Amino acid sequence: MTLEAKPVPIPAVGIVCFNDDGQVLLIRRGNPPRQGEWSMPGGKLEWGEKAVDAALRELAEETGVKAEILGLIDVVDGIFTSRTTGDVTRHYVLIDYVAHYLSGTVAAGDDASEARFVALDTLETYGLWDETIRIIHAGHRLWRAARN
Repeated sequence: MTLEAKPVPIPAVGIVCFNDDGQVLLIRRGNPPRQGEWSMPGGKLEWGEKAVDAALRELAEETGVKAEILGLIDVVDGIFTSRTTGDVTRHYVLIDYVAHYLSGTVAAGDDASEARFVALDTLETYGLWDETIRIIHAGHRLWRAARN
């Protein structure tokens, strides 16, 4: 008798990075899933990698930026379903950190097609997932508290 492997959630990280002006760093995804959509930098953990290290690695790979992690914002389930069947097609456990920009020239890299710092009052123009907007605002509150 063979047992069928069941799909499992995929651990991933996101990083909400703010510069000295309180602008947040966004990337436009260059590859599926969500290709062409704006989001925060992030990606899957690699085997044996700590989540915080993965967040800093993804930030550097996707944007060319180095930052200091200030803390954990939240853990979010990204559960995506088929539009036709309603079946779950992807399930990510997203571990989101807030960080402060230290150095680097912002440039899209790895699987990002664009990267830029943006003002919080322009977030609605980027077509972000509601959960991403919530996480960015929660991160901004933590960033402000850490800076005082």
